[in-house]
Amino acid sequence: MLNFGRGRNQTRSSRSMSLGGMDYPDPKKKSSFVGKILLAAGLTALCILMLKQSPSFNAPSPFSHQEDGVTHVLVTGGAGYIGSHASLRLLKDKYRVTIVDNLSRGNLGAVRVLQELFPEPGRLQFIYADLGDAKAVNKIFSENAFDAVMHFAAVAYVGESTLFPLKYYHNITSNTLVVLEAMAAHGVKKLIYSSTCATYGEPEKMPITEVTPQAPINPYGKAKKMAEDIILDFSKNSNMAVMILRYFNVIGSDPEGRLGEAPRPELREHGRISGACFDAASGTMPGLKVKGTDYDTPDGTCVRDYIDVTDLVDAHVKALEKAVPKKVGIYNVGTGKGRSVKEFVEACKQATGKPIKVDYLPRRPGDYAKVYSDPSKIMRELNWTARYTDLKESLQTAWRWQQSHRGGYGNI
Repeated sequence: MLNFGRGRNQTRSSRSMSLGGMDYPDPKKKSSFVGKILLAAGLTALCILMLKQSPSFNAPSPFSHQEDGVTHVLVTGGAGYIGSHASLRLLKDKYRVTIVDNLSRGNLGAVRVLQELFPEPGRLQFIYADLGDAKAVNKIFSENAFDAVMHFAAVAYVGESTLFPLKYYHNITSNTLVVLEAMAAHGVKKLIYSSTCATYGEPEKMPITEVTPQAPINPYGKAKKMAEDIILDFSKNSNMAVMILRYFNVIGSDPEGRLGEAPRPELREHGRISGACFDAASGTMPGLKVKGTDYDTPDGTCVRDYIDVTDLVDAHVKALEKAVPKKVGIYNVGTGKGRSVKEFVEACKQATGKPIKVDYLPRRPGDYAKVYSDPSKIMRELNWTARYTDLKESLQTAWRWQQSHRGGYGNI
């Protein structure tokens, strides 16, 4: 049955026609709708055309192509304690810097400090990524024109490594392999590798030289040595320039107070002795736990070579400048002088002006009695020498940052 009836409240211009239960729109309404679509499409096309004619629309990112006179460095782990200080130094020296970090140990606040200091386009970019994700790493290399890589990213606590060894082998050894494969695939020819004196283990003779046998005794040192071995094996049939820096115990912070060390609270137990001393001095922790008083050292506590972070990043920059294709340089980075844990605690008391309660406990698994470097090779070949060698002064600098950043970098 055909129904041509019109509802009382429906005007001719807006009604639909019904035929056999099917509704058909009013042709005039359809024409109006199509016209609006065509108008919107035309305006969109015009906007795109105008944008394409803009000089900045098709301009590639400055990070995606090489530029004469500008060296672009990828800093893995650049949001961390040492990596952020290295990034600061590189930026001050007019390098272009890309930081890649998954923020598992690093601080976004450190990156924001760097961004505020160097806001100019093409100076600094931050990429959130995990080096264990080979696909993501390959994408980063394909979209950026790197001239060199400073590879800091790593978990780095001896005690933690004995509890979670697989985490350390994956994070250090496996991830270094991913980075090296990406460098090879994309033709990046310069690698500065952040290694450690832990690869030496507990040598029979002191000081440690670059030819001291490597016999690590904890998973951290073993994982780093494995990564070194991978790099060295690859370099034998490559024209890559490689520098491996084995450094000792890092302390201090940026002398101008812009960056510092801000470990996560849950990692305090495994962290550096400087952080533990500061926690005890500030009352964050009830006291300092010194693990091991029966080592074969003058006062029974471990002896270490403490290197200021400012000196350490200076060594990295000099290594970058001196790296030569098809050559491998291996250097110890230290002061050449060992200090005991008890000496360190006394220096920390003087630097903070605070009494520090000390609890003496049994040895920590994976520790060794004494390690300190012979830095003569790096002095001779890279013209590097440690300048910030006063233990109390380095600790005072770090303490000032800690006092002005009670919450670290905050929740940013």
